[in-house]
Amino acid sequence: MSRLEHLTSPAELKGMSADELERLAREIREFLIQKVSATGGHLGPNLGVVELTVALHAVFDSPSDPIIFDTSHQSYVHKILTGRSGQFDTLRKKDGLSGYTSRSESDHDWTESSHASAALSYADGLSKAKVLQGHADSNVVAVVGDGALTGGMCWEALNNIAEGERNVTIVVNDNGRSYSPTIGGFARNLDNLRSQIASIRIQPGYDEVMEQGKRTLKSMGWVGERAFGAMKMVKDGIKHQVVPTQMFQDLGLKYVGPIEGHDIPSLLSAFTYAHQYDGPLIIHVATEKGHGFAPAVNDIADQMHSTGVIDPVTGEALGEARPGWTSVFSEELLRAGHEREDIVALTAAMAGPTGLTPFAEKFPSRFFDVGIAEQHAVTSAAGMALGGLHPVVAVYSTFLNRAFDQLLMDVALINQPVTFVLDRAGVTGSDGASHNGVWDMALTSIVPGIRVAAPRDADRLREEFQEAIAVETGPTVVRFPKGDVGDPVTELRRTDGGSDILVEPAGDADEDIPEVLLVAIGEFSKNAVQVARELNDDGARITVVDPRWIIPINPELIDMAAEADLVVVYEDGVVRGGIGSALSEALSAAEVDTPLRRLAFPDIFPPHASRSELLAEVGLDADSARESIREWIEGLA
Repeated sequence: MSRLEHLTSPAELKGMSADELERLAREIREFLIQKVSATGGHLGPNLGVVELTVALHAVFDSPSDPIIFDTSHQSYVHKILTGRSGQFDTLRKKDGLSGYTSRSESDHDWTESSHASAALSYADGLSKAKVLQGHADSNVVAVVGDGALTGGMCWEALNNIAEGERNVTIVVNDNGRSYSPTIGGFARNLDNLRSQIASIRIQPGYDEVMEQGKRTLKSMGWVGERAFGAMKMVKDGIKHQVVPTQMFQDLGLKYVGPIEGHDIPSLLSAFTYAHQYDGPLIIHVATEKGHGFAPAVNDIADQMHSTGVIDPVTGEALGEARPGWTSVFSEELLRAGHEREDIVALTAAMAGPTGLTPFAEKFPSRFFDVGIAEQHAVTSAAGMALGGLHPVVAVYSTFLNRAFDQLLMDVALINQPVTFVLDRAGVTGSDGASHNGVWDMALTSIVPGIRVAAPRDADRLREEFQEAIAVETGPTVVRFPKGDVGDPVTELRRTDGGSDILVEPAGDADEDIPEVLLVAIGEFSKNAVQVARELNDDGARITVVDPRWIIPINPELIDMAAEADLVVVYEDGVVRGGIGSALSEALSAAEVDTPLRRLAFPDIFPPHASRSELLAEVGLDADSARESIREWIEGLA
């Protein structure tokens, strides 16, 4: 009988033997392959932490011992062990199970952001709170991917954790990868450590010494922590012949490892030691991303970091693939690289997802992956610009949030020509609140001297990217959404100021019918064209304009607005501080009193659901937009 069918709490693992836990781990791995193949999700990372998570919950006492995952896309096994296996058919679906930890789902989930490198700061704060509230003997566990440790925030937290005697257990889940292979000097040190696991085990007499040691200790009645400590001394005596561990010890932190991450007895021993140890320590666990599923392990690109719906046997993607926004940008960047030797490309551990891999392969000396360190990426790009280059920084829209200060003060303040390409802008859907890119227009719009473009289709993406890298007087931004790029939206004409008129009402003006200027931002131009044509067919008079460059506000929009009876801004960003807000401020400054309405994302954190479901829920789909505009027109009468 399946153990998962009846598993409701991690406390049930306490009475299981190592053999039973290993059988449970095999069952969980098969469960993950079947379920995530059907829904899509972060398959590879979770297959890599099955034994690690089982062992953690068998030793520590969640939720009183908080377990925080960095990032929490690797928390599927944690969800299974905390009673949520029956909800996996709803993974990443509307009103279903989140793809990340979620405080609304379970008391075992302490955080819910999908941004990396934050778990150690959470752990530092939680451990301080426990001490102040009289629970100094409690433990706080942070499971941190080796990729997350390339982010500077981790090292700021380590600096604070190391100074105290608080019980913080840092489990470094070292699989050598984030989305792609982890880079940098720290990654090289970790790789040196993990590569020694095989070397340790072939040391002359290693197995004999360890087995004899276990028999001797058992005969002496040494068990539990006492036996573990003694065996560790024997093991370390062999291991230290080949493995230097000064990297962590110099921080003032106890180091245990490297531990084989798919060997439950070894994990149980290490975590038991950590549970009983007073003070902070690091347990270095070497795992394999995609472990136990050959198609994931053999996936050179990212070991199935995140998949759509796939065949659970072959790993082949199911469904027809169509050209995406990212691939269009990738081709255009490659073309720019051939034409201009000053073009360089940077990313923060996401070369593949942001389309930079072809550029990196063609121009390896002009490509820079800085690890999960967006702040450093932006200021490093500023330095390159100061040196006469034109950097292109490609990140997800949501991750630009982390580097706003650097954009503002290190790039814009000194007018450096850096082009930011924001993938996954707007509503992205199933990855949830912290992955949706609805804040970038509000953030970038307040940066003095910045230029922001929102292409509506593939041709405009190519065109506006080329215009962006031609700017040498300050930063530029080109933003586009996730997914298929879709069909082109052809303009009727281009104005002298560079805006595209997409729809105009037919026939002569009728003074009794209000003139509406519909300002369409980016991909929403497609919806805007559909809505305007339907309303114009019903007798309305709507002009649709795509300003192409949305920040700064084009002066000709103010002139168009002055001639209209109503202005509607249709955008896929937050309503507060977005393009509608910027245009409203510009109209006020020009003393244009034409009423303005906004179709934009409300002031909420968007939950996980498909893009179409989210847009419909907040009234931004074409049908809802049409009815809103119809009501506003009727209100003018």
